Amino acid sequence: MKHLDAKSPCGACCTRFEGLSVALEGLPILEDVSLHLHCGEITAIIGPNGAGKTTLFRALLRQVPYRGQILFTDAAGSRVGRPRIGYVPQNLSAERLAPVTVLDFLGAALCGMPAFLPPGRKKRALVREALEKTGAQALEDRRLGTLSGGETQRVLLALALAPLPDLLLLDEPVSGMDAEGLASFYRLLDTLRHDFDLSILLISHDFDFVRRYADRAVLLHHRVLACGSPEAVLGGEAFAALFPDVAGRGRR
Repeated sequence: MKHLDAKSPCGACCTRFEGLSVALEGLPILEDVSLHLHCGEITAIIGPNGAGKTTLFRALLRQVPYRGQILFTDAAGSRVGRPRIGYVPQNLSAERLAPVTVLDFLGAALCGMPAFLPPGRKKRALVREALEKTGAQALEDRRLGTLSGGETQRVLLALALAPLPDLLLLDEPVSGMDAEGLASFYRLLDTLRHDFDLSILLISHDFDFVRRYADRAVLLHHRVLACGSPEAVLGGEAFAALFPDVAGRGRR
């Protein structure tokens, strides 16, 4: 584990939430959230449904108004400009029979050109470079609607990494994956954070993943109930109160 002390040095850019609060239609969703995310770490946000996890992402992406501060600083603690943020949603809706390939989809997103235009050399090269980062080169000519859950997430992750972000957000990225896809995707994230010194923030209900791969776990239920090593958070009283069945199995 690295950087579990909030005063430890970070890489080029780290993210701080200071007293973040969000209310939607008069209903408090997040209250006084303070966190410090470090480069090269995977931070897992866990909590029950409706706890405000996705709202935290939306505040970071400036999709909802908030009170408090979201600060980006360098290793010395000096303020820096807003970082490049990559975002991977839970899933991508695509008709199985739609004639849109991975090349069409990524080419349109990366080059700003209509998907129906024939792929030129430049577009194909950009798409291949993006797919190489996630080991998904073989998917280039596949239709989006025929991809498995794991394959779709690799394509969405390739898009989020082009260009390479400073902060990568993943909202329950493994929904619907089988065991083999889960293991492969988790290994990929572990490789990416080490190779590129990325800050990775993800929402997860997979506590086995949190134990094995996360550097830090944050238990969120409208406010931060616990933050620290996965072992400490998942073994704590706050987690047991929210997830008694899971905590009970862990003690057997």
